[in-house]
Amino acid sequence: MSVRSGRTPTPSAGHGHAAETGELEALQAALGAEHAAVYGYGVVGGRIGHDRRTEAQEAYDAHRARRDRLVRAVRDLGATPRAAAAAYTLPFAVPDSAAAVRLAAELERRIAGVYSDLVRAATGERRGDAAEALREAAVRAVRWSGESVAFPGLAERAAAGPAASATPQH
Repeated sequence: MSVRSGRTPTPSAGHGHAAETGELEALQAALGAEHAAVYGYGVVGGRIGHDRRTEAQEAYDAHRARRDRLVRAVRDLGATPRAAAAAYTLPFAVPDSAAAVRLAAELERRIAGVYSDLVRAATGERRGDAAEALREAAVRAVRWSGESVAFPGLAERAAAGPAASATPQH
């Protein structure tokens, strides 16, 4: 599933400092990941069993809220927020509830990786927000998969590399 669209952020004049550019790029990547997660949870919601539907809805709502906060953060830096793609390629077929649970866990693991990048790039309140988003994604990943990792967000980045940030479906 895509977590980056490959589009380049476009900072406005006056926002060319390396730290701001790095933070903006990480914000845009997190925004792209949230767009993908919202799409992915739409698929999860359509396939998940009744017993976990509330959990899926709560995750969907949480990702929509994070997406909206990231849009504001990108605008606060004077840039245009990355738009969502019309569709995203899923990492595997989701024909049933078991696959929907696996997809939800995968979405959260990928989100954790992107937020670990934002924690590294951001400062101040944005860093705190990114750390909280990383924590939330790690907790949701454990709830969906029943498995945890020692350092959420880092293992995903090391294993995934840039290629794991699949692109939107065209």
